[in-house]
Amino acid sequence: MKVKLLTMTPHALAAIYAACKQCYSSEDASNIFAQAIKGIPSKQKQEEFVKNIVASGHESVTEHVSFTFAISGISRALSHQLVRHRIASYSQRSQRFTKAKDFYYIIPPTISKDPELKTIFKKTMKEIQKTYDIMVEKLEARGIKGEKARQDARFILPNACETKIVVTMNCRSLLNFFALRCCERAQWEIRALANAMLKICKKKLPAVFAEAGPKCERLGY
Repeated sequence: MKVKLLTMTPHALAAIYAACKQCYSSEDASNIFAQAIKGIPSKQKQEEFVKNIVASGHESVTEHVSFTFAISGISRALSHQLVRHRIASYSQRSQRFTKAKDFYYIIPPTISKDPELKTIFKKTMKEIQKTYDIMVEKLEARGIKGEKARQDARFILPNACETKIVVTMNCRSLLNFFALRCCERAQWEIRALANAMLKICKKKLPAVFAEAGPKCERLGY
């Protein structure tokens, strides 16, 4: 699995600080923002203010900042769970427009650690690949070409298929995502993804994400 931050909202801390202050001030947010990026008040004071606001539950102000991640080396099983988080934008590798010849796949740890199960799993993947290739070939021989052949042949591809996806979430959605998916009750693969994303977010915007993580830890269950 590879997780890389492509971009995030510029002057993220100042943007959230200005949004927070606008709720309680008659001053124009643009002036507050302009001062904030100049360090007025200090970055430390901005961080303390935002951290307290987030801790109080006033998370809506964090929606003004978003993070965009490039994610690869994950399974389709994971991506199906990921896209259930609705307040986000997704751009995923298509199995219709790209060929799945010699497709990569993800092996769950419980299977990869067991030699017998791993052998069975890899053999099955090889058979699926062979069947997929035959299906594409025969569909094309029947005049069903290119993407039309692939879009029907892909129905036999497994959830284990490796995929790539670009994900953009605002901070509030990320806080919710981490609360649910960093939990030990979450499926192992999406938990690993959530932890990797959280590590990046904590480094880039600690005022918002310093205390982020599984809600079961915060709530004590």
